[in-house]
Amino acid sequence: MSQQTENANPSEVQMNFDQQELDNFNRLSSTWWDPEGEFAALHKINPLRLEFIQRHSHLAGQKIVDIGCGGGILSESLAQLGAQVTGIDLAKEVLTVAKLHALDKEVQSVRYELVAAEDYAQQNRAQHDIVTCMEMLEHVPDPQAIIQAAADCVKPGGWVFFSTLNRNIKSYLLGIVAAENILNLVPKGTHTHDKFIKPSELDTMARKADLYLRDSAGIEFNPLINRYGLNNDLDVNYILAYQKAK
Repeated sequence: MSQQTENANPSEVQMNFDQQELDNFNRLSSTWWDPEGEFAALHKINPLRLEFIQRHSHLAGQKIVDIGCGGGILSESLAQLGAQVTGIDLAKEVLTVAKLHALDKEVQSVRYELVAAEDYAQQNRAQHDIVTCMEMLEHVPDPQAIIQAAADCVKPGGWVFFSTLNRNIKSYLLGIVAAENILNLVPKGTHTHDKFIKPSELDTMARKADLYLRDSAGIEFNPLINRYGLNNDLDVNYILAYQKAK
């Protein structure tokens, strides 16, 4: 999603974002921190994302940028574990919610910026120990540009974590038909199946950015039996750990 800060000249903005998707997220911004609300699924899987990240790096004192941070569920959690976190996004109203929640919880080591990943990377090359980009790549027209921005932000040898959804019939049935239309786990219209990314496709894009795969896991999300965990099944939701070439 390539838009600059609030003061950017619109004529200078690159169009690596979907305005309808931004509008949808902004419309639901007030529900972001409701654990039983529209984004309950994010609250359920957030501990799994933290678990996976902590497999590979300690967090205390680490400088992290969370690309596509939304309302700050992951950003704030990382900060509470001792990291210095910058969350970036293009959904202005959602970022306002993130800032207010951090103030309310007195989380001082997180800050938020309304800035595109590509623009942020130009200003902060090789400045971060860790980059996270969760459930965001499937929402942009050009995921390669976001992956490159993540690679540009991280220090040589640093870690980059991506999570997204695989593209197959199983992910369509579970990620859209069941999650959006039957179980109402996420707002209707959140996902477009054609934008889902196969792990092999993501890895090809990552290697172009000098990122090298170190680990992978599937994210099990089964609200019917209240079971959530990491496994080896990448068919639907998955998370990948990369290191930047030294």
